[in-house]
Amino acid sequence: MKRLKRKKQNAGVGVNGNGSVTREPDCGRKQKLAEIHQALISDPVDIETLRRAAASKGGLLTDELRRKVWPKLLNINVYDLPYKPGRDVREKHKDYNQVVLDVRRSMKRFPKGMPAAERAVLQEQMTDIILEVLKRTPQLHYYQGYHDVAVTLLLVVGERMALAMLDTLSNHHLRDFMDPTMDSTKHILNYLMPILEQVDEELHDFMIRAEVGTIFALSWLITWYGHVLSDFKHTMRLYDFFLASHPLMPIYLAATIVLHREKEVKKTECDMAMVHHLLSRIPQDLPYELLIGQAQDLFDQYPPSLLAKQAALQSRKSLSISTFQAFQFATLHQRPDSVLQRLTKAQGSTTSRQASQHSGLEAALPRDRGQMWGKGNRMVKMAVWGLSATLGAAVFAVAQTAMDWGPEVLLQLF
Repeated sequence: MKRLKRKKQNAGVGVNGNGSVTREPDCGRKQKLAEIHQALISDPVDIETLRRAAASKGGLLTDELRRKVWPKLLNINVYDLPYKPGRDVREKHKDYNQVVLDVRRSMKRFPKGMPAAERAVLQEQMTDIILEVLKRTPQLHYYQGYHDVAVTLLLVVGERMALAMLDTLSNHHLRDFMDPTMDSTKHILNYLMPILEQVDEELHDFMIRAEVGTIFALSWLITWYGHVLSDFKHTMRLYDFFLASHPLMPIYLAATIVLHREKEVKKTECDMAMVHHLLSRIPQDLPYELLIGQAQDLFDQYPPSLLAKQAALQSRKSLSISTFQAFQFATLHQRPDSVLQRLTKAQGSTTSRQASQHSGLEAALPRDRGQMWGKGNRMVKMAVWGLSATLGAAVFAVAQTAMDWGPEVLLQLF
């Protein structure tokens, strides 16, 4: 077994342009809190410090900080959030029944002791959030396990922010899982065995002989481990890490979990069913901070570009990978929330003055000219409606074509 190039255990991490995290000296809790606060009020926001904080030991420390930092990691303007979904989002939605079934099965994802009425409200919100994201982008296809991501976001940041975050993640980090077929998801899973081969050839060969494949890691990958971890604090810690990292980081973490259980695996009978049974059940007492550091070490030593060449895995097939660098670059130019708030208020004030002036102008017009004004407005609206209908038909045609590429496959996680 090859030994990973070990960095100092007390090292922190930083994030460079390709999603890799570089080691930096660790800091105490108070110092980390101060650095996060300073990064948030810097103009532009010091996004690299926030990534470093999210990936380093302890992650973002508190839910209050997560509510401030998670949106920045995804380039979301907290003063321009989408409105809460209306009830009409459920009407005739093709995924409604499946989403409701999955949401009803999500009871274990809510904190113990939460009143049933409160949980019911959150489940209703989760259903609407999921359907709203799918409605916004017809190219996205629902998969079983998607609700595990939605509930994690909802419990931490609330309904409107969860909608904004889920929408962004669905078009970037989770995009490959939302194709009409599982081809792109299998493509991501295919990175697992080459990583294992680089580090422990004997373990890799054992798993090849057992013909266990990589399906045991499917639910880990597509739910960001939310479906398989019983302690919510571990789930949030991993979300800190994944939100600050490359879209393939969950598969690197999967490799570290398998490597961590190397002795257990090798002691198991070399049989597909036996090995799959062992690996598909993640121990709840894993040393997550250690594994996160090891996952980053693996990423540094065996980046996706290297694995793609060695294993004939073409990154251009992955929308998540191919768009990541541009997405990460876009996060570097965000304004701090205090500035966004002032700009939003100023914009609202300008809009109010314009509305007032418009109202005064209409009142000053002669009656017939006022009628002409109203007719002109109706003509503009009719033109816009006509254009919208044309564009809507075009979008529908594209979506229909995408549906014809192959049958939608539901991932059987339960």
